[in-house]
Amino acid sequence: MSVTMSLSVHVPVLLDEVIAGLQARRGGYFVDCTVGLGGHAAAILEKISPSGRLLGIDADPEAIKISQDKLSDYGEAVTLVNDNFVNLEAISRRYHFHPVDGILFDLGVSSLQLDTAERGFSFQLDAHLNMRFDPRQGLTASDIVNSFSEQELAKLIQRYGEERHSRRIARHIVQNRPIATTVELARLVEQVLGGKRARIHPATRTFMALRIAVNSELQNLELALQQTLNLLRPEGRLTVISYHSLEDRIVKQFMRYAASSCICPPGTVICRCGHVPTLKLISRKVIKPTSLEIESNPRSRSAKLRIAERLN
Repeated sequence: MSVTMSLSVHVPVLLDEVIAGLQARRGGYFVDCTVGLGGHAAAILEKISPSGRLLGIDADPEAIKISQDKLSDYGEAVTLVNDNFVNLEAISRRYHFHPVDGILFDLGVSSLQLDTAERGFSFQLDAHLNMRFDPRQGLTASDIVNSFSEQELAKLIQRYGEERHSRRIARHIVQNRPIATTVELARLVEQVLGGKRARIHPATRTFMALRIAVNSELQNLELALQQTLNLLRPEGRLTVISYHSLEDRIVKQFMRYAASSCICPPGTVICRCGHVPTLKLISRKVIKPTSLEIESNPRSRSAKLRIAERLN
């Protein structure tokens, strides 16, 4: 699939559920922390126009350029910033988005990144091992693959990829270094694990682990979620779409902790923690795409949406 084609057919995941979860309405102020190709942002702007405003953030400068074109009709109603959402609060305050009515995170890798060979995210497109959301970042996937020790590689692949064969994969990588391209790395993993697995390519977990490590995704998510509490107005909504268990676990634990009236250790007879809940869970059960959406957009199949509301 060409990049042009993939952009033209780009469909934002769980769009109706996100718009309903955010309660986007005319005059509202919203932050899209991962504006990507502008799909969710365009739908939010449609609801909040003409008096509402949207702040769109993305670490990928190419995504910002595409979103600028896509959202140009909304003029000053939209502000786009090329930065990492780990700086969410500082960015929001700089552009006077405080307090806001809703914040959206659509995590993971975008169609733009997957379908652009030179970005080095996909094992299906031959390219140098890159995987940086922001090309200004220093660390690349090639740096990790070719310089980390076997023990460091094994730990990284197991932790971020939840790959149970991480030690064998790490050993094979080290034995065959230097490794220059995505296809070369994918073939090495295939040699360790054999042919294609039932549902996913054998290199999927290894590539995901490298991408997460290169972009510090989990650490940045934890820090950004904490900042949302300082930005949301009472009854403002936080919506997060995640695509794998590590992301979803962080989101679930954050929301449940913030929504708890007591965080004392289990078995405590009298509550002494003094914890005051700051969120209310809107979706106690995770929201997943319908079978119809998965059929029309296979990349949505692993998506999970969680929604919470800011308390007074």
